[in-house]
Amino acid sequence: QVQLVESGGGSEQAGGSLRLACTVSGRAVSDYVMGWFRQAPGKEREFVACINRSGFRKYAGDIVQGRFIISRDVEKNMVYLQMNSLERQDTAVYYCAADSGSIATFVTGSEHDYWGQGTQVTVSS
Repeated sequence: QVQLVESGGGSEQAGGSLRLACTVSGRAVSDYVMGWFRQAPGKEREFVACINRSGFRKYAGDIVQGRFIISRDVEKNMVYLQMNSLERQDTAVYYCAADSGSIATFVTGSEHDYWGQGTQVTVSS
């Protein structure tokens, strides 16, 4: 059984940084397109960033381009989201997801193979 467990959320001031981690068990991170979504109160879930199976292709949403960086550690079977220059609008629950499709389906699709339980990120001014 595949499980995704997020960690690293918390509270930070605007301009600061946080690093989220997603620990994957049951399958290798290289078996899936891995990535992050987020959902703020009263808003739709939105794509944040993803990384493909080889680890050579990464894609980030426009709203986080240049600020958030996705990476992975194949040996530890973990995926990370380094969040820099945090803004108040980054406040949301962040979810790790795994998809057996492509980057395109990961970004645009609503269904994914596996989800984590989410971790709260709160940014204050």
